[in-house]
Amino acid sequence: MELKEAVLELIRRAATDLPPDIEDALKKAYEREDEGTPAKSVFKTILENVELARKNSTPICQDTGALIFYIDFPVGHAEKTYREAIEWAAAEATKKQYLRPNAVDPITGKNSGNNIGKNAPYIHFHQWDKDEVRIRLMLKGGGSENVGIQYKLPDSNLKAGRDLKGVKKVIIDAVVKAQGFGCAPGTIGVGIGGDRVTSYALSKEQFFRKLNEKNPNPEIAKLEEELYKELNELGIGPMGFGGKTTVLGVHIDAQHRHPATYYVAISYMCWAYRRKSLTIKDGEVTYAD
Repeated sequence: MELKEAVLELIRRAATDLPPDIEDALKKAYEREDEGTPAKSVFKTILENVELARKNSTPICQDTGALIFYIDFPVGHAEKTYREAIEWAAAEATKKQYLRPNAVDPITGKNSGNNIGKNAPYIHFHQWDKDEVRIRLMLKGGGSENVGIQYKLPDSNLKAGRDLKGVKKVIIDAVVKAQGFGCAPGTIGVGIGGDRVTSYALSKEQFFRKLNEKNPNPEIAKLEEELYKELNELGIGPMGFGGKTTVLGVHIDAQHRHPATYYVAISYMCWAYRRKSLTIKDGEVTYAD
């Protein structure tokens, strides 16, 4: 299979086939809700939609999101090869209606019509020593992107200091402010430290983790567990209709910061948590969730 065709198939899978860990979490959330409640009804509709999208190979959501690619490739490979394949695949996927045209010039207001533009798709390149290529794709919806937020600690209004207790306070505040917008139940990605750019980048990278994947740092893993429990006790529920499930998971990571700064970036992924990956080794293409 040619690289461009492999990427096109990756996009199709990401747009139409929800990963098993996400679907399983949605099913469990459905079972937890009480009969006759709006939350139960919302989850029933979501699960029916997931099944139909997979069966008919149609987008899970009408907002097919912004395309975010992370590419790990061996020494000696040219970035240009991957960029050209991705741009061809994005344009072709738009023609086939796996994707909605979502690349808009902010100055002219004109939609490119094929999801191609400056930093669209966004591609992060990383060279590694392995003799294989890994391409990871995330489709990030605009509604969930709108409720992302960044805090600068200390935050006097929230009485949040430069420690994990302060981090916890701002994450809870972010979810309360979202109030179901961004298509709850969401998954929360958090980047602690770095600068304004890298803290957001780290928060989004968390969405390549599976829901049951805990941070290897025990302090952070404990914070993830505490927040998952406490955020689901807020009662915001799916789409803000109330209920027992407000978030499907909480993924946090930390990086070194400048002594004068302490940023906490919080990204929000909607229930249509779309991610897929492919690996190319010895000419063979393997897809994974």
